[in-house]
Order: sequence, then C-alpha cells, then structure tokens
Amino acid sequence: MNNVIRWGILAPGGIARKFATGLQSVPDAKLLAVGSRTQAKADVFAAEFNVPNRHGSYEALVNDPEVDVIYIASPHPAHFDNAMLCLNAGKAVLCEKPFALNEGQLTTLVRTAREKQIFLMEAMWTRFTPVMTEIRDLIAAGALGDLRLVQADLGFRAEFDPQHRLFNPDLGGGALLDVGIYPISFASMLLGETADIVSTAEIGVTGVDEQSAYLLNYYEGQIAVLSSGVRTHSLVEAAIMGTEAMIRIPSRWYIPQRFTLIPSKGDAQVIEPPFIGNGYNYEAVEVGRCLREGLLESPIMPLDESLGIMRMLDRIRAQWGLVYPAER
Repeated sequence: MNNVIRWGILAPGGIARKFATGLQSVPDAKLLAVGSRTQAKADVFAAEFNVPNRHGSYEALVNDPEVDVIYIASPHPAHFDNAMLCLNAGKAVLCEKPFALNEGQLTTLVRTAREKQIFLMEAMWTRFTPVMTEIRDLIAAGALGDLRLVQADLGFRAEFDPQHRLFNPDLGGGALLDVGIYPISFASMLLGETADIVSTAEIGVTGVDEQSAYLLNYYEGQIAVLSSGVRTHSLVEAAIMGTEAMIRIPSRWYIPQRFTLIPSKGDAQVIEPPFIGNGYNYEAVEVGRCLREGLLESPIMPLDESLGIMRMLDRIRAQWGLVYPAER
C-alpha cells in the first residue's frame, strides 16, 4: 500500500462534497478520481476539488488502476449495487450510511468482501471524531461505572418535496434511514445489539416516516431512548448515564467538539479534545490506517456491528409495515 492513500469518489453529490472537503485535512490522502453517471457532472466536481481523473461512468471509476479505495456517496437504494461493483473490481470500499437497504443486501456485501479479502467499512463518520474516541476511552476505563441509560435525538424540519430523497420511497426516504441511524448507531457503539425494540412513527403522505421514536431494551437491563425526524426540529442532544457518572453532549452531538463529564460526586468537567477539518476527515484517516496495516475491516466500525445495526433498522421498519419499492 502506498504511503498516500489514493481515493476515488462515486456519485459526486452533496455528501461527496463534504467528504472531499474533509480529505483536504488528511495529509497522507489524495482525492485522485471521481466517477459520475455523466461526464459533465464528473468534470464539474473534479474542477471544484482539483481531481485529476474524471470518469463519466461508475464502471470507469472502479477500473481506474490508480485508485486504492472508493467512497460511495450515492442514494441509499444504490449502495448495494455500487458497493458490489467496487468489490468485484477489487477496490476497497467506504460506503455511506445506511450501508445497504436491508440486512439481506448487507449480508451479501459482507460475504463478498470477506471472500475476496477486500476492505469494507460503513461511513458512520461521527464515530471517529476525537470526542467519540475520548468517550469510548472513558467508558473502557470505568469512569461511568456500569452503563444504564442512553438518550439521543436527531431531527430537523425540511421543506416538503415528494421527489426529494428525504421523502421519496424510491430513494429510501424517511427519517429512520437518513438520520435515525445516527442515534441507533450511537447506542450500538455503547450498548451493542438490542434485545427488544418498541418503536412508533408518523408516516407521511409519500409513505415514509417523517418522525419516529425508538425504545431499545438490552440484555443486561440497559435502555436507549432515541428519536429522529425530517419534519421536526429537535434538541439534537445526547446523554450517557452510568452508575458512577454521566456524559452530556450538547447540541449537534453527531459532530461533537466537546462534552461534559458529570460524576455522581465532585465537580463536572468539560472535555474538549482538539478538532480539525470538518469531521469527515477522521473516517478517512481510519480507512488509511486499516489499509496500511492490512486490515480488512475497522475495529471501530466492524462489519458484524453494521449487520447488527441493519437488523435493528429492519426490525423497526417491520413494526410499521414500511417496505421500499426496491424491496418488492
């Protein structure tokens, strides 16, 4: 593996621009190629970020011999086909969340990556930020005691447009897959896969959830209280309660730059680790580390955990009877 990790971006949309911006803060990474369904879109994106290799098809991108790893930034229902295209071309993959549309698709992706011995990771970018790293270290050191309760929400009010990806069932729309996955993945990072789930949703006129809430119970009695919305502003805060202390993450907890450690006895402490870039750079750093060390998956976002999260998303949707057109 080269000292500089050479990236390709598949599908140059809004989230791809955030990732490309983040890569600019990673000194040992280079955005080398972009692939779009049209040459014109590839050229526009490439001009914006000074990308040398510009491909007018995804097939051309995955067959670019200079690319080490491809970041997939397409809409949810395309993730499976796009990731399979990359894996079958022998390319390492960082795929946007949700990893796939359902557990069946993700199981196939994971099996393919493992059989071909190719790196594969879900782009749950918030997990790699310095605050989340510090929180995991504190929990591992026993600073919170035994974890008991996790709370997190992520909601915003988007202007209704039935053709927009947030509301269009053909694009995997709804709060759950777009933003609900953030608090669900957060709880998974802390407590593992849930034993039981009770959920509720407001299903809008297009047939997807516009706001939803999830009560998760775990095998050792822990509870997670989570919610999300694309038509509802929420506090966007998170808290982790243990037997010895609690952690509060203020507004926009999904891109945290500080948190408060509140012990049962003693003074609260605000912890603010150094933060650079726009946050998307940290997942790119992790991918680079894994590739250089010959790892096929990240220990911070392992494939089996991504499968567990996808199972939870499927269980929640099943409670509402929400099936996407691509699954029928």
